[in-house]
Amino acid sequence: MIQPFHLAFPVHDLQETLEFYTKILGCTTGRTSDHWIDFNMYGHQVVAHLSPEEAKRSTTNDVDGDQVPVRHFGVVLGMKEWEELAERLKQEKISFIIEPHIRFKGLPGEQATMFFLDPSGNALEFKAFKDMNQLFAT
Repeated sequence: MIQPFHLAFPVHDLQETLEFYTKILGCTTGRTSDHWIDFNMYGHQVVAHLSPEEAKRSTTNDVDGDQVPVRHFGVVLGMKEWEELAERLKQEKISFIIEPHIRFKGLPGEQATMFFLDPSGNALEFKAFKDMNQLFAT
Protein backbone atom coordinates (compact mmCIF):
# COMPACT_ATOMS: atom_id res chain seq x y z
CA MET A 1 0.00 0.00 0.00
CA ILE A 2 1.22 3.48 -0.86
CA GLN A 3 1.19 5.87 2.09
CA PRO A 4 -0.74 9.13 1.66
CA PHE A 5 1.31 12.26 1.18
CA HIS A 6 0.77 15.65 2.84
CA LEU A 7 1.13 18.90 0.92
CA ALA A 8 0.41 22.48 2.03
CA PHE A 9 -0.08 25.27 -0.51
CA PRO A 10 -0.96 28.99 -0.42
CA VAL A 11 -4.31 30.45 -1.49
CA HIS A 12 -5.75 33.95 -1.59
CA ASP A 13 -9.38 33.11 -0.68
CA LEU A 14 -10.51 30.15 1.44
CA GLN A 15 -14.18 30.17 0.36
CA GLU A 16 -13.30 30.19 -3.34
CA THR A 17 -10.76 27.42 -2.69
CA LEU A 18 -13.33 25.36 -0.77
CA GLU A 19 -15.81 25.57 -3.64
CA PHE A 20 -13.23 24.65 -6.29
CA TYR A 21 -11.69 21.70 -4.47
CA THR A 22 -15.02 20.23 -3.32
CA LYS A 23 -17.38 21.04 -6.21
CA ILE A 24 -14.97 20.82 -9.16
CA LEU A 25 -12.41 18.25 -7.98
CA GLY A 26 -14.70 16.27 -5.66
CA CYS A 27 -12.45 16.49 -2.59
CA THR A 28 -13.91 16.16 0.87
CA THR A 29 -12.79 18.29 3.80
CA GLY A 30 -11.22 17.50 7.11
CA ARG A 31 -10.27 19.97 9.80
CA THR A 32 -10.62 23.68 9.04
CA SER A 33 -9.88 27.03 10.62
CA ASP A 34 -10.09 30.67 9.59
CA HIS A 35 -6.63 30.25 8.04
CA TRP A 36 -6.57 26.77 6.44
CA ILE A 37 -8.63 23.86 5.09
CA ASP A 38 -7.62 20.18 5.00
CA PHE A 39 -8.77 18.39 1.83
CA ASN A 40 -8.89 14.67 1.10
CA MET A 41 -7.61 14.49 -2.49
CA TYR A 42 -7.87 10.85 -3.55
CA GLY A 43 -6.72 9.76 -0.08
CA HIS A 44 -3.95 12.35 0.25
CA GLN A 45 -3.99 15.27 2.67
CA VAL A 46 -3.59 18.60 0.88
CA VAL A 47 -3.98 21.74 2.95
CA ALA A 48 -4.88 25.17 1.62
CA HIS A 49 -3.33 27.89 3.77
CA LEU A 50 -4.54 31.47 3.51
CA SER A 51 -1.47 33.40 2.32
CA PRO A 52 -2.43 35.84 -0.44
CA GLU A 53 1.11 37.20 -0.79
CA GLU A 54 2.43 33.70 -1.67
CA ALA A 55 -0.40 32.60 -3.98
CA LYS A 56 0.82 33.19 -7.53
CA ARG A 57 1.46 31.49 -10.83
CA SER A 58 4.67 29.51 -11.34
CA THR A 59 7.31 29.79 -14.04
CA THR A 60 7.46 27.03 -16.67
CA ASN A 61 9.88 24.51 -18.20
CA ASP A 62 9.59 22.76 -21.57
CA VAL A 63 8.50 19.10 -21.27
CA ASP A 64 7.77 17.20 -24.48
CA GLY A 65 6.72 20.41 -26.25
CA ASP A 66 4.54 21.77 -23.41
CA GLN A 67 5.32 24.64 -21.05
CA VAL A 68 4.86 22.86 -17.72
CA PRO A 69 4.50 24.95 -14.56
CA VAL A 70 7.54 24.27 -12.39
CA ARG A 71 5.55 24.35 -9.16
CA HIS A 72 2.59 21.98 -9.45
CA PHE A 73 0.96 19.03 -7.75
CA GLY A 74 -1.72 16.47 -8.47
CA VAL A 75 -2.52 12.79 -8.48
CA VAL A 76 -1.76 9.82 -10.73
CA LEU A 77 -5.16 8.30 -11.46
CA GLY A 78 -6.35 5.18 -13.20
CA MET A 79 -7.00 5.83 -16.91
CA LYS A 80 -10.79 5.60 -16.55
CA GLU A 81 -10.77 8.03 -13.59
CA TRP A 82 -8.50 10.41 -15.54
CA GLU A 83 -10.82 10.36 -18.56
CA GLU A 84 -13.86 10.99 -16.33
CA LEU A 85 -12.10 13.90 -14.57
CA ALA A 86 -11.02 15.43 -17.89
CA GLU A 87 -14.60 15.26 -19.16
CA ARG A 88 -16.00 16.75 -15.92
CA LEU A 89 -13.48 19.62 -16.07
CA LYS A 90 -14.44 20.32 -19.69
CA GLN A 91 -18.13 20.37 -18.72
CA GLU A 92 -17.29 22.79 -15.89
CA LYS A 93 -15.52 24.98 -18.49
CA ILE A 94 -12.20 24.83 -16.65
CA SER A 95 -9.51 26.60 -18.65
CA PHE A 96 -6.63 24.19 -19.22
CA ILE A 97 -3.09 25.51 -19.37
CA ILE A 98 -2.18 22.17 -20.98
CA GLU A 99 -5.13 20.38 -22.57
CA PRO A 100 -5.72 16.70 -21.78
CA HIS A 101 -3.49 14.64 -24.07
CA ILE A 102 -0.99 11.78 -24.26
CA ARG A 103 2.63 12.74 -23.52
CA PHE A 104 5.70 10.71 -24.56
CA LYS A 105 3.52 8.74 -26.99
CA GLY A 106 5.18 5.42 -27.87
CA LEU A 107 8.08 6.10 -25.49
CA PRO A 108 8.91 4.88 -21.98
CA GLY A 109 6.70 6.73 -19.52
CA GLU A 110 3.83 7.31 -21.96
CA GLN A 111 1.10 9.03 -19.97
CA ALA A 112 -2.14 10.94 -20.16
CA THR A 113 -1.77 14.40 -18.64
CA MET A 114 -3.61 17.68 -18.13
CA PHE A 115 -2.81 20.91 -16.32
CA PHE A 116 -5.10 23.63 -15.00
CA LEU A 117 -5.03 26.29 -12.28
CA ASP A 118 -7.01 26.54 -9.08
CA PRO A 119 -8.54 29.98 -8.28
CA SER A 120 -5.30 31.09 -6.55
CA GLY A 121 -3.09 30.21 -9.54
CA ASN A 122 -1.74 26.94 -8.13
CA ALA A 123 -1.01 24.58 -11.03
CA LEU A 124 -2.52 21.10 -10.81
CA GLU A 125 -1.52 18.13 -12.94
CA PHE A 126 -3.52 14.95 -13.12
CA LYS A 127 -2.03 12.07 -15.06
CA ALA A 128 -2.63 8.41 -15.80
CA PHE A 129 -0.74 5.49 -17.31
CA LYS A 130 -2.14 2.57 -19.29
CA ASP A 131 0.67 0.60 -17.65
CA MET A 132 1.44 1.77 -14.10
CA ASN A 133 4.83 0.05 -14.41
CA GLN A 134 5.74 3.02 -16.64
CA LEU A 135 5.41 5.50 -13.76
CA PHE A 136 9.18 5.65 -13.21
CA ALA A 137 10.30 4.44 -16.66
CA THR A 138 13.45 5.99 -18.09
